[in-house]
Amino acid sequence: MKKNGRRFKPMAENPYNSPSPTTVSGMRIGLLGGSFNPAHQGHRFISIAALERLGLDQVWWLVAPQNPLKSEDSLAPLKTRLAGAEKVSKEKNILVMNLEGPLGFEFTVDTLGFLKAQYPQTHFIWLMGADCLGELHKWKSWEKIMTSIPLGVFSRPGYEAAALGGKAATHYKKYRVMEEKFKSLVVTEPPAWGYIGIEGQDISGTRLRAKAS
Repeated sequence: MKKNGRRFKPMAENPYNSPSPTTVSGMRIGLLGGSFNPAHQGHRFISIAALERLGLDQVWWLVAPQNPLKSEDSLAPLKTRLAGAEKVSKEKNILVMNLEGPLGFEFTVDTLGFLKAQYPQTHFIWLMGADCLGELHKWKSWEKIMTSIPLGVFSRPGYEAAALGGKAATHYKKYRVMEEKFKSLVVTEPPAWGYIGIEGQDISGTRLRAKAS
């Protein structure tokens, strides 16, 4: 596989804590990407809800080296954020992965292309909070993301109007999957997305960093 004219090492030589394709063949896996700066109980809460509400076998936390839409000024070292994610996950079905760093990926669309190529027999769904859906149109190749993988969007207090009234949700309104079909969302041909209402923790990395400073 090449990116910017450079050939990446085969998957088995990449140190990103990933199972072999045969191990997860046919499985239903949620992908939760982000800087995890720091990882917190909100990430775990959403992941457990995804396992239960969407009928997933695993959730993979894809800890990104950086976020193209955010400043790096307050970004902790990747090694620190990975260690923090491992400490918080505490669930056998949540796998913390250092994928994008070793492969040199910066954008979600590239990560998804790689995973789909490496795991052709695995069913993936991209997980995100409502705040991310509201800004999805700012992501690189956001329409390609919408048409390449189902999305499971989790509610967050104060973001519902912006999320459901945003460009992505409006443009793909007719592809929204309702609650009675959530268990089949991960195997639904994209574009397909569901808005999953949950009650519980509303924790943000921004507030945790402010509290720690």
